[in-house]
Amino acid sequence: MQRMDLEAEQRQKSGKGVARTLRRAGRIPAVLYGEGKSSLLSIHPAELIKIFKSESGENALINLKIKGEKSVETRTAILRDYQKDPITGGLLHADLFEINMNKAIRIRVPITVKGDLPEGVKEGGVLQHNLREVEIECLPSMIPDHLDVDAAHLKIGESIHVRDLQVQEGIRVLEDKDLGIVSIAAPMSEAKLEEILAGTPAETKEPELIGKKKEEEGEAGAVPEAVAGAKPGEKAEAKGEVKAPKPGGKEEKKEAKKEPGAKG
Repeated sequence: MQRMDLEAEQRQKSGKGVARTLRRAGRIPAVLYGEGKSSLLSIHPAELIKIFKSESGENALINLKIKGEKSVETRTAILRDYQKDPITGGLLHADLFEINMNKAIRIRVPITVKGDLPEGVKEGGVLQHNLREVEIECLPSMIPDHLDVDAAHLKIGESIHVRDLQVQEGIRVLEDKDLGIVSIAAPMSEAKLEEILAGTPAETKEPELIGKKKEEEGEAGAVPEAVAGAKPGEKAEAKGEVKAPKPGGKEEKKEAKKEPGAKG
C-alpha cells in the first residue's frame, strides 16, 4: 500500500461564504473525521489530484500534516469522499477519515482482469466484467491497490465468482460469494443482432379486453343473468320488449266495452 503526503491547514469557520473564499484563494474546504470528532481543514486540490493519480488511487494511505497556529500535527488518514463541480470537474470538497494502523477497517478495492485473451473470446464469445470492485476488511497496512482475476482460461459459458478471489491471509472479502465477477457470454446470432439494430419489437399477445370478452361469451350462447332462472323450453324476453296481451286479459275486456251494441 502506497503512502502519500498531504498538507492541510486548520480553519475555524465553516459555511458557503468561507468555502467560496477558500476556492478563490486556490484551496478547497476539507473535514477530517475520526474517534467521534471532526476537524475543519483546507487543502490544495492539486495535491489531492496527485493522490488520485497514484498507484493506490483513492485507497492510498495519507500522511496528513495539519498546520495549526502554533504547531504541526501528523495524522494517518484515507480519503472517504469528495465532491466535484458538475460542469468544470474541479474539486470542491473532500472528506478524510483518520485511521488506527492497529485496527481493521472496511474499504472497497477495484478488481482488474489480467492474463491473455480468454479462450472463449477467441471462439467468438463476449467478455463481461460484471463486478468491478468489492468490499474487504483488513488492517490499513494490508489494503491492496487492487485485486486481480485471470480470465485467460475461461471458455464460453464459464465465469469467475467472488469465492474464486485469491486474497492475502488477513484480508476478508465481505461480498456475496456467489456474485459473478467475469464471465464469457455466447456470441449473438446474426438474426438476433439484426433484430436489435432494426428495433423490431418482440411479438406480443393482444391485451384481453373485459368488454370484448363479455361480448364473445354472449355470442357463444351464454344465458343472460335476467333469465338465468328460466325453465327449460321458455323463451327469453329481450329487455324493453312489449309483451303480447294474453287472451282474456284486461286489455280485451276494455276493448269489448267500447264496441257499440255489445250485449253485457
